Amino acid sequence: MWAAVVLAAPMVASAQTQPVAPVQEPAIQTAPMPQKQPPVADAMNLPEAPAPQAVSQPVQAALSAAKPQDLGHGVTTPVSTGQPLALSLDDAVRLALEHNLTISVDLQNQRQISGLQKTAFSALIPTMTAVGKTNTQEVNLAAMGFKPSSVAALLPPGTTFNTIVKFDTTGAQLNLSQQLFNLPAYEVYKASKSVGDVAKWQLYLDRGDVVNKVASQYILVLSDMASIENAKSQVASDLELERQSQARKDAGTGTNLDLLRARVERQTRQQELIANTAQFEKDKVQLNRLMGLAADQPLQLTDAVPYHELEALPLETANQVALKRRKDLLSLQAQMKTAELQRKAVKYERLPAVTLGGFYGVLGQTRGLYHGVFSAQGGVNFPIFEEARIRGDREVADARLIHLRKEVDSLKAYIEAQIRSAMLDVNTSDELVKDATSNVDLATEALDETRQRYRSGIDDNLPVVRAQATLANAQAQLVSALYQFNTAKLQLARNTGVVESQYDSYLGD
Repeated sequence: MWAAVVLAAPMVASAQTQPVAPVQEPAIQTAPMPQKQPPVADAMNLPEAPAPQAVSQPVQAALSAAKPQDLGHGVTTPVSTGQPLALSLDDAVRLALEHNLTISVDLQNQRQISGLQKTAFSALIPTMTAVGKTNTQEVNLAAMGFKPSSVAALLPPGTTFNTIVKFDTTGAQLNLSQQLFNLPAYEVYKASKSVGDVAKWQLYLDRGDVVNKVASQYILVLSDMASIENAKSQVASDLELERQSQARKDAGTGTNLDLLRARVERQTRQQELIANTAQFEKDKVQLNRLMGLAADQPLQLTDAVPYHELEALPLETANQVALKRRKDLLSLQAQMKTAELQRKAVKYERLPAVTLGGFYGVLGQTRGLYHGVFSAQGGVNFPIFEEARIRGDREVADARLIHLRKEVDSLKAYIEAQIRSAMLDVNTSDELVKDATSNVDLATEALDETRQRYRSGIDDNLPVVRAQATLANAQAQLVSALYQFNTAKLQLARNTGVVESQYDSYLGD
């Protein structure tokens, strides 16, 4: 269930039939319903990340009607559709996940790491190349130190020997090389796979941040809308009180002081309305920015301010879920695994590397005879004068590993503190909502009684003005308390590591 946002329509009446201003209703009506989280057994088996969800068809159709503006050089910027976009919280989250720059960078980072993994794997598999070539050469034998006189005795009489020789050759061959034993290269390949896990968890971490920001901003805009409606209702009620004070003054039954009080109260509420409207526009621009829409895109938020009392998981279970689902912790653990494998690779650099290579092909004159040629060779490479470099690499790897271990231990200890703090915020803000709701009811009742006294001529309009101000403050506190309650629940989901997949469950859907 969602708490409904309603417009408080002021009742306009004449001074004779309705001598006091109407009682305004709060723009947020709270109807708490308990929201249960998944059972403990299911909480421990939540997916790493939810399946990708597409934006609803009406929103896609509305946005596709406005083509992005081309700024040149392949740069585009979104353009407003010109019509209010009916947007639910789920659609807002999906748009943000689709257009967020950080997530786009994370996806490209994953592609880059995937390429590096293939490069590391290529060092372990056989390398085969095919070569075909033909060439024409002209060689000066005399320039190379050959003297025809040295072979003249071996040649028939009258035979001349040309020192400029020209010949054409053509050949083709297959080259093959393979590292039979290279433990450092194998450990580097394993480390590259672990780096892929780091990129994956970083992507999920950034997605959770986006969901948290967008959901909080969506609720903030809803709170701004509620504040505007409250302010409009208060202005309308103050206008009616001012009109009645003017009518009483004209009739000789009221004073100019009553009229001045009513005008000051009305202008104060008008100032609040102006400030609330400006804040709403700024928060709406920020929401559009988070979703990747044009800053001036009109929005019509279809969801209302949620109010559901949360039956949270026990602290011990929440800690267990966080240790299994916190993406920042999983990313650090993946980095630690990478560092361990890199340390192994450095350790194995002292071992020899066994290689095998060779080729087979044909070679001969281009227009003559060809004959097979081949070569086969094996080798064992020993690092002899590289001990200083290996020790230096080992110290760097050890320092990196120790640093990551301390970060993991620190984060594990901090997680429980974060969850405890978030649970306290949820409980405290829930109590604040209940107290604020009670204050609104009491302030409404007090305003009704002061108006009855004003109607009976017992008091002037000063108690009425004060009661209206008290009600306005109570309504503002209720809006603020609801926002704090919902953001506290989102933060609890964030600290537990399930905000992306469970934000709707924590808010109540």
